[in-house]
Amino acid sequence: MIDPFDSYKMYNALKLHFETDGYDAIKYNYKSNASPKAFMRRKDKYFFAKLAKNYDTDLLTYYVSNFKMGVGYVGDMINESGERNYKDHKRIQESIHRVFSVDINNILLTCEDFDKLLISEDGQLPLVIKLWLREEISLESVVILNAILGFVKRETKNINDTIMWPDIERKITKYTPFVSFNPDKCKILLRKGFTASQ
Repeated sequence: MIDPFDSYKMYNALKLHFETDGYDAIKYNYKSNASPKAFMRRKDKYFFAKLAKNYDTDLLTYYVSNFKMGVGYVGDMINESGERNYKDHKRIQESIHRVFSVDINNILLTCEDFDKLLISEDGQLPLVIKLWLREEISLESVVILNAILGFVKRETKNINDTIMWPDIERKITKYTPFVSFNPDKCKILLRKGFTASQ
């Protein structure tokens, strides 16, 4: 079983990973400068113990599922919405290709021109990002599209938004390593969806 301090170290590494540009939790094997002394001074150490006990081998997934939703404080993860984030995340991960296929169909309801989907027009956010922000498609589908087509880095120089875009770009980039999918299968689903619509 994961002990409370290890739970805290994992949380701390993922918090740095998702909320800063310079730290990569995977590259540094979830190590950070968290010390047992600092942990013992925390008033919320009980939360780390409880999460370690309840989620044990799935603790990493629990933390990731909450950080991707913008929940950054452990006390806000240890409630019904934290559990819902976890269950939704697991459901999506377990059927990632079906979710991607459904999202491609949802995209087609709004935009049949693939070229317009991923570009920034007049400095605005690309349509695919707007669809995600409106919760019409999943973050996972945005991550997959970016992994296949690399539009985020390319469009960054064209986007005028300096308030929302840096956080959006960071979230997509930082969440990417936690999304498991078959690129070839997703390319086929993408091609099939957009070819069928023409």
